[in-house]
Amino acid sequence: MLGSTHGTFTTDPRRAHVVACGELPPSAVHGRATTAGDLDVSGRPLHADVPDLDRFFRPESVAVVGASDTEGRPGAGITRRLIAWAERTGARLHPVHPTHRSVFGIPCSPSVADLPEPVDLAVLLVADPLPVIEQLAEEKVRFAVAFAAGFAETGDQGAAAQARLAAAVRRSGLRLLGPNTNLNAFEQFRDDLEGPAIALITQSGHQGRPLFGLQELGIRLSHWAPTGNEADLETSDFISYFAERPEVGAIACYVEGLKDGRAFLLAADRAARRGVPVVAVKVGRTETGARTAASHTGKLTGADAVVDAAMRQFGVIRVDGLDELQDTATLLARARAPLADGVAVYSISGGTGAHFADLATEAGLRLPTLRAAKQAELHQWIPPYLNVTNPVDSGGHPVGDWRGRKIIDAILADPQVGVLVCPITGPFPPMSDQLARDLVEAAEQTDKLVCVVWGSPVGTEDAYRRTLLGSSRVATFRTFANCVTAVRAHLDHHRFTTGYRSPFDEAPRTPSPSFRKALALVRPGEQLSEHAAKQLLRAYGIRVPREQLVTSAAAAVRAAALVGYPVVMKASGARIAHKTELGLVKLGLTSASQVRDAYRELTDIARYEEVALDGVLVCQLVEPGVEMVVGVTHDPLFGPTVTVGLGGVLVEVLRDTAVRVPPFGEDQAAAMLRELRGRALLDGVRGAPPADVDALVEVVLRVQRMALELGGELAELDINPLMVLPRGQGAVALDAFATCRP
Repeated sequence: MLGSTHGTFTTDPRRAHVVACGELPPSAVHGRATTAGDLDVSGRPLHADVPDLDRFFRPESVAVVGASDTEGRPGAGITRRLIAWAERTGARLHPVHPTHRSVFGIPCSPSVADLPEPVDLAVLLVADPLPVIEQLAEEKVRFAVAFAAGFAETGDQGAAAQARLAAAVRRSGLRLLGPNTNLNAFEQFRDDLEGPAIALITQSGHQGRPLFGLQELGIRLSHWAPTGNEADLETSDFISYFAERPEVGAIACYVEGLKDGRAFLLAADRAARRGVPVVAVKVGRTETGARTAASHTGKLTGADAVVDAAMRQFGVIRVDGLDELQDTATLLARARAPLADGVAVYSISGGTGAHFADLATEAGLRLPTLRAAKQAELHQWIPPYLNVTNPVDSGGHPVGDWRGRKIIDAILADPQVGVLVCPITGPFPPMSDQLARDLVEAAEQTDKLVCVVWGSPVGTEDAYRRTLLGSSRVATFRTFANCVTAVRAHLDHHRFTTGYRSPFDEAPRTPSPSFRKALALVRPGEQLSEHAAKQLLRAYGIRVPREQLVTSAAAAVRAAALVGYPVVMKASGARIAHKTELGLVKLGLTSASQVRDAYRELTDIARYEEVALDGVLVCQLVEPGVEMVVGVTHDPLFGPTVTVGLGGVLVEVLRDTAVRVPPFGEDQAAAMLRELRGRALLDGVRGAPPADVDALVEVVLRVQRMALELGGELAELDINPLMVLPRGQGAVALDAFATCRP
């Protein structure tokens, strides 16, 4: 594609001096100093630093600042719970209060400075934690938790107070959880459960309750991080930490707003490198949800299309509901890597099997047709008039005797099958009891995934509560939809992480001639004319038509002769939008007289419309192809983003686009095209030849390089249309628009 250039990006020479001279300031991320090799072209980190949170979750000594035993006060109940938690975990707890000599019989220190020993963690039960932060820093306290509300979630005044708190924390060197958080980090986790655990991260503590309750179903939880307003410690810190914990099989997140998009992607990248699945509910799909989330946590929710694409790009599995979060995280934590991606559906009812098969196929799961030999084998135990192609319908009776286990084992033995799903729509003892036992016993003897959907609304049956939930090898669901979602996530996750190559490893670090040329064309705070924007594209090797900018009719005629008839003429100016609607484009001109007339008409219209021109473009007429749009915008959370979609007038009508956050490779650029609803146009429809998709992918990668290198200078770039010619003929940027940042 781009040979030796598309994977090597550049450093701004204005930054390069700082890097070369070792003048980079310490990173704001966890206080770790950075080096040039840690930074990409825009000066952003390339690796997630992992905070050492061991002493936060397992402190040896804890101070409770503002501790109280005055009944009826909120602090009393919290203090009582913390004392019980400390007793369970073996931590030494020290109450701190200026007027109390003891709290619940425990000697109380009047201030942090008077604590009898250094402490790992301070829990702040005070309305204003800011004055306490400096005291904690002087005593070398490593972690603090602030419960107080009234910060960024309340508006501008609260946001200013939170900014002061965050600044004090940065100066102090300690790490803070909160404010506006709760006691969830100090819950009592069951220690009698085995197997890989789920680590939980929630910005709203209440939203984590359903997952915490999974312990009652035998699912192990290891940690709970209620991040609140994230003045310091944020979701990304905990993802990075949990990804390194050997006991964590999956990370489940409830996210209202991301504090730092780049930090989130680096944390997701770390989890992907280690094969640890991250499953997330992210609020903000709608404007109402986004407004509510902002009022709750006081952070940007981000343009949801960008958030959604960024999560997919780095392997984060996004689900919509807490029930999906429970079921998907549970399956991903406990299931082994799939041996095949085929899903077999086995039921005692043809209608049940067909229903589940419809849902699974619609979701993109592959239900392979069982081979003739396998069907013949199954018909040894299943009547010949029943369907066994997949889904497999036993008709019911075989599950009640020795034949039931034979059927299950035969399906699992098929090399096409990696997942067996058995929907049981309702209990029908004793057959359903026997079926559940057979499924559990088969799951214990296979490396393949066995899933059961227990459809009874009661959920108290022994087959469900004891047999199915008692097995760590069977994944049990209550709804078809959640089963389909979880199985798809399981297969997608392992496809994504198998052979995973981090895009950050190939991110740009060195200057390039393209960047140096482009930087000379940038006009801070200005909008570039079409001619200037195309010069920017040329600097990055993106093909544009043969064209000349002229300022007289005579020059236009000479330019047309050089460009070659027929030509296109367009007014060029920094403030011109929608040239076609204003009549500022003339197509298919074939003679000198037509060119002279067109020049006069274009300049007359510009004067009438009071449009300032830098000249008139005389352009090569490019043969028709597929019109696409490729662009760059600046997202407040993630920085520069790259968009591709159907171009021309269709971009506004259909809004058929795909987006990615740099850095990304050729595979992701190609994946963007597969996401488009109008992808078939590139493949050729109604006799049209296939378009040069390789050339389109190359343009996307070159635009990405531009976005990375000019991220600080380029606010917006729009190539529309990019004419993608038939296969082997390339792609040409017919028009371009760019705005520079101040």
